[in-house]
Amino acid sequence: MIKYSSELFKILSVDTRIKIIEMLKAKGPLCVNAIAKSLGVTQSAISQHLKILKSMRLVSPKRKGYWIHYSLDEDVLEDCRQKLNKICTCGCRSIICDVPVRETKNNLIRYKNQLEKELGRILGKLEEVKKI
Repeated sequence: MIKYSSELFKILSVDTRIKIIEMLKAKGPLCVNAIAKSLGVTQSAISQHLKILKSMRLVSPKRKGYWIHYSLDEDVLEDCRQKLNKICTCGCRSIICDVPVRETKNNLIRYKNQLEKELGRILGKLEEVKKI
């Protein structure tokens, strides 16, 4: 199981693969050409990334006429999320974990600070947009 997890996270450490997953999640099944065009990457590169994602069952192919459309396997993606949540230390799950109260408080404070920083960045962007 640990070997599977380490391989899974290694595969997900490539930006293009994350973009492919995000695209399939947002748009549903897509063929190699559509993904390549949208990401500005060659079809052969996308095919190689999909081959790797397919090896971990994150995507599955389905022939539609001449084209093969790839879609996310939602169950495998959920399994990935659960694996990541088990090692997450940002405090977002600490309420339901068996974490000592003192550690939970520190995690929540750290998480609150991260959220406030992100909110400040977003508010700054909104101000920039208002000026346009």
